[in-house]
Amino acid sequence: MAPLLLLLPPLRLLPATRLRATSRPASPRRGLSYSYPRRVAAILFGCAAQYTIMPAFGAIVSRVLGLSPSLSVGLILLGCCPGGTASNVVTLVAKGDVPLSIVMTVCSTLGAVFLTPLLTKILAGAYVPVDAVKLSLSTLQVVVAPILLGSSIQSAFPSVVKFVTPFAPLLAVLTSSLLACSVFSENFVRLRSTIADASYGNGGLFSGDIGVVMLSVFLLHCAGFVVGYTTAAIGGFKERQRRAISIEVGMQNSSLGVVLATAHFSSSLVALPAALSAVIMNIMGSTLGLVWQFMTPDSKNENR
Repeated sequence: MAPLLLLLPPLRLLPATRLRATSRPASPRRGLSYSYPRRVAAILFGCAAQYTIMPAFGAIVSRVLGLSPSLSVGLILLGCCPGGTASNVVTLVAKGDVPLSIVMTVCSTLGAVFLTPLLTKILAGAYVPVDAVKLSLSTLQVVVAPILLGSSIQSAFPSVVKFVTPFAPLLAVLTSSLLACSVFSENFVRLRSTIADASYGNGGLFSGDIGVVMLSVFLLHCAGFVVGYTTAAIGGFKERQRRAISIEVGMQNSSLGVVLATAHFSSSLVALPAALSAVIMNIMGSTLGLVWQFMTPDSKNENR
């Protein structure tokens, strides 16, 4: 499984590179006057929102729902992860600002080396001991190092990268699925009992551990989408930027959450929120993207 983990970050960023190549400013004027001051502000605002909204709501939701210490740590860890690259595709579908989404993903991913361990220690340290240094080294190894390696390969062997790029999304999805399946297998007994309770009417799907985690993950991502969009609107950003920031904040790198939870915490329950997020988040993000696809932003307001 370890080699697959090292391949996952560059595989996920290859489609983003292709998306960036297909994105162009709506007009030369917009590309010059609009891009620098507002785009820098949007990037800084989006990254700040990424590492404040989601970690805060991870802690709030876990406390409100009364999650166990292991599940609370898992949800907080998920909230402290950087944005996922699936957000770039969803932003494209939602007619949002794709270049902004990609830059935010890259910046939040690089910042994860320091911010993910630090915020996890601050917010989850009350539940279990958190070694921020080891978390930081693992994040560096799993996320940043493969990206740098992938960039070097892209520069040295562009023809190989061009050949691999069409298959990268499928390989990334398969790798993420293997990670999620490994976590589900470790929690098989809980999954089976929850499904049995739902089948026989003993409390329903949301009565057991799995059901509560599903609800907590749903609420976390819902908060990311809603609060991300609302704060971007209050900040005076245009509709396309609001959509990009909302999607970027609401969609996390759940694969990184699974890897860190599995490597640094003894309880298998810590990885469960991130594993369930891989499914719930993509359903929510895709639905939001499709809704926004039929709501075209006002071009006059966008170009002002």
